[in-house]
Amino acid sequence: DNFGFLLYCYLVLAAAMYFDLGEQEEKCIIEEIPEHTLVTGHFLLEPWDKRIPTHSPHFGVTATVKDPNYEVLMSKRYGKFGKFTFTAHASGQHYLCFQTNSTRFAVFAGERLKLHLDVQLGEHSVDPDPHADRTKSNMEILEDSLSHMIDQMMYIIRQQEYQREKEEVFRQIGEETNSKVLWWAVVQTSILLSVGFWQMKRLKEFFILKKLV
Repeated sequence: DNFGFLLYCYLVLAAAMYFDLGEQEEKCIIEEIPEHTLVTGHFLLEPWDKRIPTHSPHFGVTATVKDPNYEVLMSKRYGKFGKFTFTAHASGQHYLCFQTNSTRFAVFAGERLKLHLDVQLGEHSVDPDPHADRTKSNMEILEDSLSHMIDQMMYIIRQQEYQREKEEVFRQIGEETNSKVLWWAVVQTSILLSVGFWQMKRLKEFFILKKLV
């Protein structure tokens, strides 16, 4: 339909990623997302080879999002195209998983599908909805632009805070590693000195015993 075609054009122009899926196959991507960030995703599922007609016109996608603790934030079943949104409640790696579904599994078996996916972090004004209101006044457009700029600034601030948190974690790990290396060097030196003194003592006792000293 028209919306599906417009969504396809949007995903292509947005340089979205794509990957293949099989029957009931699940694939996940990992996104580093700061806390309190709104995430918007658009996807489109189509046959991998468009020249071969699909045997299952009712295929769709189940989208599942998991937070850094592997807790499910959202899980919803869609058709062959759609849009999903969620808000990250904790900073870190989030898992966006997609699994195909079909109402005709018997003839769908073995068929490969292509999933186009575009994931955007923070508020975005681009929306491929052809039914969007285009009759806004200049003042409303200006207000929307300012609101969008504020949202983008807040996203940048959250992204910077998240990067600072990661840098602090890496710095602590580096300091702990350096401390352990230093103590290991001290222990090694102590062992070498102790062995050296012990050997000198044993040699001296040996020479005394042999009346060479």
